[in-house]
This record gives sequence, C-alpha cells and structure tokens, in this order.
Amino acid sequence: MATQSPLSLRFLPAALVILSAAILTSGSPHHRFSWTVISSTIAQQSSDSKAAKHNVRPAESRPNEVIAGESKSPLAPARYTYEFTQPEFLVRHIVIEHNENGIGKITFEKKNEETPIVEPLELSVATLGRLAAHWEALRFLDSTTNYQSDKQFAHLGTMRIGMAQGERKRIAEFNWSNNNDAAALVAEYRRIADQAIFIFDVSVSRENQPLNAPKLMEQLESMLKRNWISDPKQLIPLLKDLSTDEHVPLIARNHALRLLKKIEK
Repeated sequence: MATQSPLSLRFLPAALVILSAAILTSGSPHHRFSWTVISSTIAQQSSDSKAAKHNVRPAESRPNEVIAGESKSPLAPARYTYEFTQPEFLVRHIVIEHNENGIGKITFEKKNEETPIVEPLELSVATLGRLAAHWEALRFLDSTTNYQSDKQFAHLGTMRIGMAQGERKRIAEFNWSNNNDAAALVAEYRRIADQAIFIFDVSVSRENQPLNAPKLMEQLESMLKRNWISDPKQLIPLLKDLSTDEHVPLIARNHALRLLKKIEK
C-alpha cells in the first residue's frame, strides 16, 4: 500500500466532506454535486498547498545570513624590515625588506662608497621558519617592550626591526638586547645580509677581479665555521658553477669544490 504524503493528508478531510455532501443530496436536482466539482476542488487545494510549500524557505537555507562569531576577516599580509647602521664598519648600512614568503630585497652601502647596492632577496624555507618563530615569540605588533639592554654598545652599531600589517606598524631600535628572541632575530638577519653580500662580492670578482676569488673562498670557509651564513645549501649552485669556471684561478676552483663537499654532507 502506498504511503500518503503529509501534503495529501492536509486536504483529504475537506474532500471527504464534499463527497459526503454529494452522496446525501444526490436525490435533489437543486443540490447535486458532480464528480467534476469534487475533482476540481481537490486539484485546487493540492495546487494551493504546493504553492505554499514552494514559497516557504527552510531555515537552514539562508546563504546570506551571517551567524554571530563565525565570520572573521582575513589578516592583511605582513611585511618585515631589518636595518643596521655603523658608519665605521666596512659595510656601514644594511636594509633588508621581505614579505611573509621571504621574497624581498637587500640594500647595503660600503664605507667610502656613495651609491647603495640593491639586490633581490629570496629566503630559504629553513631561514624563513627561524625568523617566523622569533617574530611570533616577540608578539611584535602587540608588544611595547623596549629591547634595549641597560648597557649601551653603540660601537657595535644600531639595529632596527620593523613589522607592518595593514594599518598596524611598529619599529624597535636597540644596539644590544638581553631579550633572547630579539637578539636571535637580529643575528639571523645579519647572517642573511652576510650571505647576500658574499654572493654579490663573488659575482663582482668573477666579472672584474677574478684574482680575488681565492681570498673570497677563504672568507667563506671562515664564515661557515662561525655560522655566519644563513643557509649554506643556497650556495651550492654558486659553488658548483665556480668550481668549473676557467676564468677563476685553479686554487679558488679547488677550494670551492672542497667547500661544496662539506656543505653537501
């Protein structure tokens, strides 16, 4: 037996009433209801009920309704800066700028040179992860902490770290910090700068001063031993190319090959 739908049950009583009236008054020509009238009435009630059902939208189907507490605006992308200044140093001014993906640029000025050098910068995943951890630990934009230690070490240079996100911006300046994350953050940026400046110096040497290559390889070995390079693996393509460059002295090529093997271990 077919199951009656709820919609059919709604107009069934009315139909039965009409049918009963038709049976009871069948003898009177003035009060006789025909089956055509009954069918028409049932059809009209069915149509009205379907239209009513069609016009009622279920509560769960409200795509434009905003439920309190569930709608959150996405955070604006953040940008980061690091600046170092010490007029008496060989590299007297450094500025690093990058986005959340580690893409940016480095600008640096050498002593007795007026024209700043601007180079593109792409941080490795490992380097970016370390930076992100320190920035997060500082909760930089939410903090007003003074990172400067009680003692001044101005002769070591002045450092500024900055972050901007939407309309929120902050820059902190210090020359020495006892805050572990602030100190680690500027140390990481200094390694990034040292690596970028070394790459630039090698490119200049290969183009104009190939006899400087042996000295640069010695410099790199010292920097690797002291952990002054942000990500040594980023130097692998450069060292491979350098080790086969016949314009570079053989001693520098062999040194590059030895350093390459150490990094690849």
